[in-house]
Amino acid sequence: CLDKNMIDKDEYPQTAEIESRCVNILADLWNAPRTGPDDPNAVGCSTTGSSEAAMLGGLALKWRWRERRKKQGKSTDRPNIVAGPVQICWDKFARYFDVELRQVPLEPGATGLRAHQLEDYVDENTIGVVAILGVTFTCDYEPVAEIAAELDAIQARTGLDIPIHVDAASGGFIAPFLHPDVEWDFRLERVASVNASGHKYGLSPLGVGWAIWRTADLLPEDLVFRVNYLGGDIPTFALNFSRPGGEIIAQYYNFLRLGRGGYRRVQQACADTAKYLAGEIAAMGPFTLLYDGEGALPAVSYTLADPDNCGFSLYDLSDQLRMRGWQVPSYPLPANRQDTVVQRVLVRHGVGLDEIALLAADIRRSLERLVHGKPADADRAGFHH
Repeated sequence: CLDKNMIDKDEYPQTAEIESRCVNILADLWNAPRTGPDDPNAVGCSTTGSSEAAMLGGLALKWRWRERRKKQGKSTDRPNIVAGPVQICWDKFARYFDVELRQVPLEPGATGLRAHQLEDYVDENTIGVVAILGVTFTCDYEPVAEIAAELDAIQARTGLDIPIHVDAASGGFIAPFLHPDVEWDFRLERVASVNASGHKYGLSPLGVGWAIWRTADLLPEDLVFRVNYLGGDIPTFALNFSRPGGEIIAQYYNFLRLGRGGYRRVQQACADTAKYLAGEIAAMGPFTLLYDGEGALPAVSYTLADPDNCGFSLYDLSDQLRMRGWQVPSYPLPANRQDTVVQRVLVRHGVGLDEIALLAADIRRSLERLVHGKPADADRAGFHH
């Protein structure tokens, strides 16, 4: 199936059927409404990754907003989208598709968008609010249910009906298995669409993402192109066209092979490893945990407890770890917390306790060199993926 072009659904109908099955599986996983047990209301598609899926979600928001404004006889000149600390794909979406990105700055002590901040940023030109299930910078979840409740309250006060798109690039394959009680998905009526990455915690090979809409009417027909020169009337609503079908087949295989129980075991193992690393880092002394691996992504994020007086920066620590073969990024938080520099470690499938214990030991060794001025090892390890 690697050499099969999945866009040619008339020639490869089973690939199209498998894509449709994956969409239905994800719609069920994310609690999309149904009119019957075998009659899903949701629609969706595969993409080349979660960034493309996010852009499709944003385009659907823009098209629906524009149609509402036209029916009201109002201007469609200045659409905006409201978000907290989003991944770069949303900056690309805003620039490429002429939408103002209103990025809500972080409050002191916060790592993501907070519901009470919305009222100062939304207006009649807001096409939607992006909520992040797995913040890029710190790996925790934004409070989607609280954001939805605040938008309900704003609608009651002002009449503004503003939908939510959930960017669940990583969290979409974590929360359903590890945090089933967290309401972030289509259980919330205000959530119109969700994107996720199949090749992150979806465990598929690189190059597949998913976009799912709560109901078919939330995907404007104007965004669906119908192609007939491949032998049949083929609807397509992706930004890309030709793509191999292998990643979709692999995704479907994982759904069948692992099932809910298998995904839960895989993700729980990652989460347990992340929590172990969080405990090790907390015990080292100079760090303050921003996220301890509990309740969101299998990850750890942390900063220096006293960056002005410890004698080194996290950038120095990143350099030391790179000498040992680890690439651990250091970066500032978004506005208004850009003075806080953080590090982050994500634990993926296949990274076990043994490897994480080696990382913890190398962090300790690096701290010794930074604090006490010990020379670097002459023999350096190769780069670890």
